[in-house]
Amino acid sequence: LGDASRLPKLLDRVEEELGQLSILVNNAAYSTRDGWETLDAEQLDRHYAVNARATALLSVEFCRRFEGESGGRIINFSSGQHLGAMSEELAYAMSKAAIVTFTQSLSPAVMGKGITVNAVNPGVTDTGWITPELTEALLPAMPAGRFGTPEDAARVVAWLASDEAAWITGQVINSEGGFLR
Repeated sequence: LGDASRLPKLLDRVEEELGQLSILVNNAAYSTRDGWETLDAEQLDRHYAVNARATALLSVEFCRRFEGESGGRIINFSSGQHLGAMSEELAYAMSKAAIVTFTQSLSPAVMGKGITVNAVNPGVTDTGWITPELTEALLPAMPAGRFGTPEDAARVVAWLASDEAAWITGQVINSEGGFLR
């Protein structure tokens, strides 16, 4: 995803295998620990390329290819940076927060093509990256006493991709299980 020239080829391959696309889920994440003491241009560029640029370029390519009159769905993943600080992951926070603005800006432009554009903030989701130290620090802020699961996020994505969400566009769904910042 860091190589912009390969992104149209990715959609070509998916179309070859599955046919005309009607749903695009942008769920990429590149993240490193980079507080202000270590942040540099290379880290910013890599985060931007994978998290923000790939999301934007795949989305607009999807819109150009979409041939339906309705039912087009773009679902982007943010990470809640618009809701609170991530001081130790500045490049990640900045690149994922850009997805919120991109989602809100693209959505009215393509609604007339029958495409909705929304974002999901899945909150703290246990995909194997949470260390014991993070568990100790974050679990008390989880009212349900657990972290989110990939299945929790998948249910939100499935709803946004459905006809039931045809009127929803330009929104960020904060599916955080009541996470207390």
